[in-house]
Amino acid sequence: MMRGILIGILVAMAAGVGWLTFDWYRGSGTEAFGAPFALVDQKGTQVTEAAFRGHPSVVFFGFTHCPEVCPTTLIEMDSWLKKLGDEGKDIRAYFVSVDPERDTPEIMNTYVSNVSNRVTGITGEPDKVAAMAKSFGIYSRKVPLEGGDYTMDHTASVLLLDRNGGFFGTIAYGENADTAVAKLKRLVTEG
Repeated sequence: MMRGILIGILVAMAAGVGWLTFDWYRGSGTEAFGAPFALVDQKGTQVTEAAFRGHPSVVFFGFTHCPEVCPTTLIEMDSWLKKLGDEGKDIRAYFVSVDPERDTPEIMNTYVSNVSNRVTGITGEPDKVAAMAKSFGIYSRKVPLEGGDYTMDHTASVLLLDRNGGFFGTIAYGENADTAVAKLKRLVTEG
């Protein structure tokens, strides 16, 4: 008798967890990821969270003085988008600075334009950039170097956002190009 009650409780708990998980996944694609923000793009035009709506988005957080990860990732992003061709024409790509003290719109424009015409640079006031990055779950930290210079530690994953601005997945730094392109194809068809 006691065993039957325990089994009944376990079944009820499993069903409850299952329902909560299903409900979370069902609703996760309809809510935007991150908090509202107001920054500027590489041309100095205001950009808000609305930039991540109406189309799939690829978002990378980095900085222009980055020695390896950021230029490599931007080149890879451009390559992925070129491989997709017309299939990926609706994807918008963004490079958000985690070092807005040095990354002015002019510097972002030069840096991003040298790599791709498909990527839009985003920067702004340091406190607003930090709040935006934090709301997207991005880690960044200034690391002092000798001579008074500094570098930035930061999350190196590319965020994938669906047409509603909802979180769709990530592409890891150094991930296989074919796998990255497959994720972008899935983003286009399902996101």
